[in-house]
This record gives sequence, structure tokens and C-alpha cells, in this order.
Amino acid sequence: MTPGFDIPDPSSIERLEGKVSDAEWAVRKELAATYRLCALHAWTDLVFTHISARLPDEDGEERFLINPYGVMFDEMTASSLVKIDLDGNIKQDTPYFINPAGFTIHSAVHSARHDAGCVIHVHTPYGIAVSIQKEGLRRYSQFSMQVYDDIAYHGYEGIALDLDERERLVADIGEKNLLILRNHGTLTMGENCAIAFLRMYFLENACKTQILAQAVGGAEHLNEEPPEMGARVFQQTAPAFAKGLGDNLVWPGLMRKLQRANPGYDY
Repeated sequence: MTPGFDIPDPSSIERLEGKVSDAEWAVRKELAATYRLCALHAWTDLVFTHISARLPDEDGEERFLINPYGVMFDEMTASSLVKIDLDGNIKQDTPYFINPAGFTIHSAVHSARHDAGCVIHVHTPYGIAVSIQKEGLRRYSQFSMQVYDDIAYHGYEGIALDLDERERLVADIGEKNLLILRNHGTLTMGENCAIAFLRMYFLENACKTQILAQAVGGAEHLNEEPPEMGARVFQQTAPAFAKGLGDNLVWPGLMRKLQRANPGYDY
């Protein structure tokens, strides 16, 4: 980005409804809403994190949407999101460009995990604080046990500008749906935005609860549940992340909340 680069207000650009397919417009609205919901929950780092959503294939080509670099999460709109392919080529007319680190991380996940309809990556103080800890997330709370058995870890390699990192990132994720990037942040995925968001809700609250609990002192003051209990709670929670339940149980209420608190994502 060059000094003085003009990043348009997303409310000032052309509305894309009717100019893209109905399927694409639906994904655009859902993803823009996810950005604004993350802002409502204070899961933002100005413009330096990213959320993506897979689009239906066009002419056999895989494409996904990601945020325009320089647009705040709480002002994101369906029309401002940028459509790119797995090689990073922008596949629409847009005044925006994208965060190259966002492309590295999200193209890696979307290329390897076709079940990843949505990928959320954030930098929050509590998530980063847990990512710094050698033992990572602990089974201290119900929040953590609801996701513990589905978490992978990826070692820190600097700002994610090296495309070679994608191979290692994918290898570390494997079949898990949540990732703690060491000394960096957190990531979740789901079949759609609703499920990815719900996973991030539990993960972020697990991290926050752990840091608050650790404020009383060392591990000797804390009760960590055994692996057997963690596995039990994880299995009890699993239906909440299944398509048809998790995305219908919480998401409609979140949309009503967003409409009251910050409407306009569907522009």
C-alpha cells in the first residue's frame, strides 16, 4: 500500500445485489454479517485479521470471499467483500485489494479442506495469551472442554507472507476444526459462517476463562479435568456444531441482535 492510497468507504461503492448470482449474494451477506458480529464481540485487530467464505464453484474454479484490506469489521458490507481464486487472483471489478497474509492462511485452508465453508482468524489478547503458553489450552472450563479435542497447533513463522507456510499449516490442522497459531492468534472453520462463529465463541471464551483463572496463581491452584471428562463434554457438545442445529440454534438470534446494533451489512 502506498502513502495516500484511497480506500473507499464501503457504503459508497456499487451494490452488487442482482449483479452476482443469488447463491453468491447469500454468502456475501452471511460473511459481512460475520465480520460485524466479530466486531460486536471485540474480536478485531483494526484491519489486520480476516474471515473468508467459500463460494459455489464457477466453471469448475474454486473461489472464496475475503475482506478488503483497510475496511473495518464493523463497516463491512456484502458488496465490498473481494472474490479471489486459490491463486490470489481477484475475480471481480473492485476498488479494493486484500491482505497478503490473509490470502496465505485462508487459501491454505480452503484448498485443503473442502468442508471449510467459512474460516475465521482473529488476534485477541486472550487468544494470543493462551497461544503463548507452552501447554496451550487446558481443560479448566466447560468452554475449553467443548472444543479441546478438536484443536490443533501451528508453530510461529513470522507474519504469514511466505506461501511455503501453507503446506505446514495444512499439515498441522489435519482434520481438526480449530487451530491455535502459536504466539499469533486463533482460527476456526465450519461448514458455514454460523458454525465457524460458534466454534470461535467457545474457543475465545475458553481462552479468556483460562487467563482469568490463572490470575490467581500457578497451576497448583487450578482444577483441570482429566482427558476422559474432556472427551465426554466434547461429545456432548458435538451436535451444536452440526449443520442444521448449530446454525439454526444461535445464528437467527445473532442476526436479530446485529440488525438492532449495527444494520447495513447487507448493502
